[in-house]
Amino acid sequence: MTILAASILAMGGLGAFFAAALAVADKKLRVEEDPRIGLVNDALPGANCGACGYAGCAAFAEGVVTGEAPVNGCPVGGQDCADDVARVMGVDAGAAVRHVVRLMCQGTAAVAKNKADYAGPSECAIQDLVSGGSKACQWGCLGGGDCVDVCNFGALEMGPDGLPVVYEDLCTACAACVTACPRDLFELHPVDREFFVFCKSQDDPKTSKAACAAACTGCGICARKSNGAIVIENGLAVINHDEIDPSIIPLEKCKTNAIGWLHPQPEPVAPEVAENPAPE
Repeated sequence: MTILAASILAMGGLGAFFAAALAVADKKLRVEEDPRIGLVNDALPGANCGACGYAGCAAFAEGVVTGEAPVNGCPVGGQDCADDVARVMGVDAGAAVRHVVRLMCQGTAAVAKNKADYAGPSECAIQDLVSGGSKACQWGCLGGGDCVDVCNFGALEMGPDGLPVVYEDLCTACAACVTACPRDLFELHPVDREFFVFCKSQDDPKTSKAACAAACTGCGICARKSNGAIVIENGLAVINHDEIDPSIIPLEKCKTNAIGWLHPQPEPVAPEVAENPAPE
Protein backbone atom coordinates (compact mmCIF):
# COMPACT_ATOMS: atom_id res chain seq x y z
CA MET A 1 0.00 0.00 0.00
CA THR A 2 1.36 3.36 -0.99
CA ILE A 3 1.82 6.20 1.43
CA LEU A 4 -0.91 8.18 -0.42
CA ALA A 5 -3.44 5.36 -0.10
CA ALA A 6 -2.59 4.89 3.58
CA SER A 7 -3.06 8.60 4.17
CA ILE A 8 -6.44 8.56 2.42
CA LEU A 9 -7.59 5.60 4.48
CA ALA A 10 -6.37 7.21 7.69
CA MET A 11 -8.13 10.50 6.94
CA GLY A 12 -11.28 8.67 5.95
CA GLY A 13 -11.18 6.66 9.17
CA LEU A 14 -10.71 9.79 11.27
CA GLY A 15 -13.56 11.50 9.41
CA ALA A 16 -15.87 8.56 10.03
CA PHE A 17 -14.89 8.46 13.71
CA PHE A 18 -15.52 12.17 14.29
CA ALA A 19 -18.79 12.04 12.33
CA ALA A 20 -19.99 9.19 14.52
CA ALA A 21 -18.87 11.05 17.65
CA LEU A 22 -20.73 14.20 16.59
CA ALA A 23 -23.86 12.17 15.85
CA VAL A 24 -23.78 10.61 19.30
CA ALA A 25 -23.09 13.98 20.95
CA ASP A 26 -25.95 15.59 19.03
CA LYS A 27 -28.35 12.91 20.19
CA LYS A 28 -27.19 13.01 23.80
CA LEU A 29 -26.79 16.78 24.20
CA ARG A 30 -29.58 18.06 21.98
CA VAL A 31 -31.92 20.53 23.66
CA GLU A 32 -35.36 20.39 22.11
CA GLU A 33 -36.76 23.85 21.35
CA ASP A 34 -40.28 24.55 22.47
CA PRO A 35 -42.31 24.84 19.23
CA ARG A 36 -44.23 27.75 20.74
CA ILE A 37 -41.13 29.94 20.38
CA GLY A 38 -41.45 29.78 16.61
CA LEU A 39 -45.20 30.40 16.75
CA VAL A 40 -44.77 33.44 18.99
CA ASN A 41 -41.99 34.75 16.76
CA ASP A 42 -44.26 34.40 13.71
CA ALA A 43 -46.91 36.48 15.49
CA LEU A 44 -44.50 39.36 16.09
CA PRO A 45 -44.01 42.22 13.60
CA GLY A 46 -40.36 41.36 12.96
CA ALA A 47 -39.08 44.88 13.59
CA ASN A 48 -36.23 43.61 15.81
CA CYS A 49 -36.18 47.07 17.35
CA GLY A 50 -35.45 46.10 20.94
CA ALA A 51 -38.27 48.24 22.37
CA CYS A 52 -39.49 45.21 24.33
CA GLY A 53 -36.19 45.12 26.22
CA TYR A 54 -34.84 42.10 24.33
CA ALA A 55 -32.23 41.89 21.58
CA GLY A 56 -34.85 41.16 18.93
CA CYS A 57 -38.11 39.41 18.18
CA ALA A 58 -36.64 35.90 18.50
CA ALA A 59 -35.21 36.67 21.94
CA PHE A 60 -38.52 38.20 23.02
CA ALA A 61 -40.41 35.14 21.77
CA GLU A 62 -38.18 32.89 23.86
CA GLY A 63 -38.75 35.18 26.84
CA VAL A 64 -42.51 34.89 26.43
CA VAL A 65 -42.40 31.09 26.31
CA THR A 66 -40.12 30.85 29.35
CA GLY A 67 -42.36 33.24 31.28
CA GLU A 68 -39.80 36.04 31.53
CA ALA A 69 -41.60 38.42 29.14
CA PRO A 70 -45.29 39.39 29.12
CA VAL A 71 -47.42 38.37 26.16
CA ASN A 72 -48.34 42.02 25.60
CA GLY A 73 -44.75 43.23 25.83
CA CYS A 74 -44.30 44.15 22.14
CA PRO A 75 -45.06 47.89 21.82
CA VAL A 76 -44.75 47.86 18.03
CA GLY A 77 -47.35 45.14 17.46
CA GLY A 78 -49.91 46.66 19.79
CA GLN A 79 -53.06 44.94 20.96
CA ASP A 80 -53.53 42.74 17.87
CA CYS A 81 -50.05 41.30 18.29
CA ALA A 82 -50.61 40.77 22.01
CA ASP A 83 -53.81 38.88 21.28
CA ASP A 84 -52.05 36.63 18.75
CA VAL A 85 -49.20 35.87 21.16
CA ALA A 86 -51.68 35.21 23.97
CA ARG A 87 -53.53 32.68 21.81
CA VAL A 88 -50.29 30.78 21.24
CA MET A 89 -49.62 30.74 24.98
CA GLY A 90 -53.22 29.98 25.91
CA VAL A 91 -53.58 32.98 28.21
CA ASP A 92 -55.46 36.27 28.30
CA ALA A 93 -53.50 39.14 26.72
CA GLY A 94 -55.04 41.82 28.87
CA ALA A 95 -54.96 45.43 27.73
CA ALA A 96 -51.65 46.45 26.17
CA VAL A 97 -50.74 49.96 27.32
CA ARG A 98 -49.72 51.97 24.28
CA HIS A 99 -46.51 53.96 24.65
CA VAL A 100 -45.12 56.81 22.57
CA VAL A 101 -41.97 58.89 22.70
CA ARG A 102 -41.87 62.33 24.25
CA LEU A 103 -39.22 64.96 23.55
CA MET A 104 -37.84 66.47 26.75
CA CYS A 105 -36.64 69.73 25.26
CA GLN A 106 -38.26 73.04 24.32
CA GLY A 107 -35.06 74.68 23.10
CA THR A 108 -36.35 76.06 19.82
CA ALA A 109 -34.31 78.44 17.71
CA ALA A 110 -36.29 81.30 19.26
CA VAL A 111 -35.36 80.58 22.89
CA ALA A 112 -32.10 78.60 22.81
CA LYS A 113 -29.06 80.81 22.42
CA ASN A 114 -26.04 80.00 20.26
CA LYS A 115 -22.51 80.03 21.57
CA ALA A 116 -20.85 80.23 18.14
CA ASP A 117 -21.36 79.56 14.45
CA TYR A 118 -21.09 75.88 13.57
CA ALA A 119 -20.16 74.72 10.09
CA GLY A 120 -19.33 71.06 10.71
CA PRO A 121 -21.29 67.86 10.02
CA SER A 122 -24.97 68.18 10.87
CA GLU A 123 -25.46 64.76 12.49
CA CYS A 124 -26.27 65.11 16.19
CA ALA A 125 -23.87 62.34 17.20
CA ILE A 126 -20.97 64.13 15.49
CA GLN A 127 -21.93 67.56 16.80
CA ASP A 128 -22.11 66.23 20.34
CA LEU A 129 -18.78 64.46 20.00
CA VAL A 130 -16.81 67.22 18.27
CA SER A 131 -17.86 70.52 19.79
CA GLY A 132 -21.44 70.30 20.97
CA GLY A 133 -22.72 72.16 17.92
CA SER A 134 -23.72 75.78 18.01
CA LYS A 135 -26.13 75.80 20.94
CA ALA A 136 -25.00 77.19 24.27
CA CYS A 137 -26.96 74.54 26.17
CA GLN A 138 -24.93 71.35 26.38
CA TRP A 139 -28.06 69.36 27.28
CA GLY A 140 -30.50 70.49 24.59
CA CYS A 141 -31.53 69.25 21.15
CA LEU A 142 -28.86 69.73 18.50
CA GLY A 143 -31.35 69.73 15.62
CA GLY A 144 -29.38 67.39 13.37
CA GLY A 145 -32.27 64.99 12.82
CA ASP A 146 -30.58 61.71 13.77
CA CYS A 147 -33.88 60.71 15.39
CA VAL A 148 -35.78 61.33 12.16
CA ASP A 149 -33.28 59.31 10.13
CA VAL A 150 -33.65 56.18 12.29
CA CYS A 151 -37.46 56.24 12.55
CA ASN A 152 -38.83 53.60 10.16
CA PHE A 153 -42.45 54.53 10.78
CA GLY A 154 -42.54 58.20 9.72
CA ALA A 155 -43.38 59.27 13.26
CA LEU A 156 -40.74 62.02 13.41
CA GLU A 157 -39.80 64.99 11.29
CA MET A 158 -37.82 68.15 11.91
CA GLY A 159 -40.05 71.14 12.56
CA PRO A 160 -39.44 74.70 11.39
CA ASP A 161 -38.39 75.72 14.90
CA GLY A 162 -35.39 73.36 14.88
CA LEU A 163 -36.91 70.64 17.06
CA PRO A 164 -38.24 67.23 15.97
CA VAL A 165 -42.01 66.78 15.87
CA VAL A 166 -43.52 63.52 17.13
CA TYR A 167 -46.62 62.17 15.38
CA GLU A 168 -48.30 60.12 18.09
CA ASP A 169 -50.57 58.18 15.72
CA LEU A 170 -47.55 56.82 13.84
CA CYS A 171 -45.25 56.21 16.81
CA THR A 172 -44.81 52.52 17.64
CA ALA A 173 -42.53 53.03 20.65
CA CYS A 174 -39.75 51.15 18.88
CA ALA A 175 -37.26 53.34 20.81
CA ALA A 176 -34.93 53.82 17.84
CA CYS A 177 -34.93 57.57 18.44
CA VAL A 178 -34.29 57.03 22.15
CA THR A 179 -31.11 55.18 21.26
CA ALA A 180 -30.07 57.56 18.47
CA CYS A 181 -30.28 60.80 20.48
CA PRO A 182 -26.83 61.48 21.98
CA ARG A 183 -28.37 63.69 24.66
CA ASP A 184 -31.08 61.28 25.85
CA LEU A 185 -33.88 63.72 25.11
CA PHE A 186 -36.46 61.12 24.11
CA GLU A 187 -38.39 59.08 26.67
CA LEU A 188 -41.06 56.41 26.29
CA HIS A 189 -44.28 57.08 28.19
CA PRO A 190 -47.88 55.87 28.18
CA VAL A 191 -49.78 57.81 25.54
CA ASP A 192 -52.11 59.36 28.13
CA ARG A 193 -49.21 60.78 30.18
CA GLU A 194 -48.73 64.43 29.24
CA PHE A 195 -47.34 66.25 32.28
CA PHE A 196 -43.57 66.68 32.16
CA VAL A 197 -40.51 68.76 32.88
CA PHE A 198 -39.49 69.51 29.30
CA CYS A 199 -35.80 69.94 30.02
CA LYS A 200 -32.70 67.90 30.79
CA SER A 201 -30.32 70.68 31.79
CA GLN A 202 -28.22 69.99 34.85
CA ASP A 203 -26.36 73.29 34.77
CA ASP A 204 -26.51 75.78 37.59
CA PRO A 205 -29.46 78.22 37.44
CA LYS A 206 -27.45 81.12 36.01
CA THR A 207 -25.90 79.00 33.24
CA SER A 208 -29.21 77.32 32.36
CA LYS A 209 -31.08 80.60 32.16
CA ALA A 210 -28.36 82.23 30.05
CA ALA A 211 -28.34 79.34 27.59
CA CYS A 212 -32.09 78.84 27.09
CA ALA A 213 -35.17 80.81 28.05
CA ALA A 214 -37.14 77.55 28.38
CA ALA A 215 -34.68 75.76 30.68
CA CYS A 216 -35.47 74.36 34.10
CA THR A 217 -33.41 76.36 36.59
CA GLY A 218 -34.00 74.02 39.53
CA CYS A 219 -35.68 76.76 41.58
CA GLY A 220 -37.68 74.12 43.47
CA ILE A 221 -41.03 75.90 43.56
CA CYS A 222 -42.80 72.99 41.87
CA ALA A 223 -41.05 70.49 44.16
CA ARG A 224 -42.09 72.28 47.34
CA LYS A 225 -45.74 72.19 46.30
CA SER A 226 -45.77 68.60 45.00
CA ASN A 227 -46.09 66.63 48.26
CA GLY A 228 -42.86 64.83 47.43
CA ALA A 229 -43.78 63.85 43.87
CA ILE A 230 -41.13 66.21 42.44
CA VAL A 231 -37.53 66.34 43.60
CA ILE A 232 -34.59 68.45 42.48
CA GLU A 233 -31.68 66.32 41.26
CA ASN A 234 -28.53 67.92 39.85
CA GLY A 235 -30.35 71.22 39.39
CA LEU A 236 -33.28 69.63 37.51
CA ALA A 237 -36.86 68.99 38.61
CA VAL A 238 -37.65 65.27 38.32
CA ILE A 239 -41.24 63.98 38.42
CA ASN A 240 -42.44 60.75 40.02
CA HIS A 241 -45.26 60.10 37.57
CA ASP A 242 -46.86 57.48 39.81
CA GLU A 243 -47.34 60.04 42.59
CA ILE A 244 -47.79 63.41 40.87
CA ASP A 245 -51.00 65.40 41.10
CA PRO A 246 -50.57 68.09 38.43
CA SER A 247 -53.52 70.10 39.75
CA ILE A 248 -51.58 71.21 42.85
CA ILE A 249 -48.48 72.39 40.98
CA PRO A 250 -48.34 76.21 40.63
CA LEU A 251 -47.46 76.24 36.93
CA GLU A 252 -47.88 80.00 36.75
CA LYS A 253 -44.86 80.41 39.03
CA CYS A 254 -42.48 78.60 36.65
CA LYS A 255 -40.90 81.59 34.94
CA THR A 256 -39.51 79.53 32.04
CA ASN A 257 -42.56 77.27 31.56
CA ALA A 258 -40.24 74.28 31.75
CA ILE A 259 -42.89 72.21 33.54
CA GLY A 260 -46.38 71.73 32.21
CA TRP A 261 -48.68 69.88 29.85
CA LEU A 262 -47.74 68.56 26.44
CA HIS A 263 -51.17 69.53 25.13
CA PRO A 264 -53.29 72.37 26.48
CA GLN A 265 -55.67 71.19 29.16
CA PRO A 266 -59.30 72.29 29.18
CA GLU A 267 -60.27 74.79 31.83
CA PRO A 268 -62.21 73.20 34.69
CA VAL A 269 -65.90 73.79 34.41
CA ALA A 270 -67.55 75.05 37.57
CA PRO A 271 -70.53 72.94 38.63
CA GLU A 272 -73.89 74.47 37.97
CA VAL A 273 -75.65 75.75 41.05
CA ALA A 274 -79.38 75.18 41.04
CA GLU A 275 -81.36 78.32 41.54
CA ASN A 276 -83.45 78.51 44.66
CA PRO A 277 -87.05 78.03 43.74
CA ALA A 278 -89.21 81.06 44.31
CA PRO A 279 -91.25 80.81 47.49
CA GLU A 280 -94.92 79.95 46.92
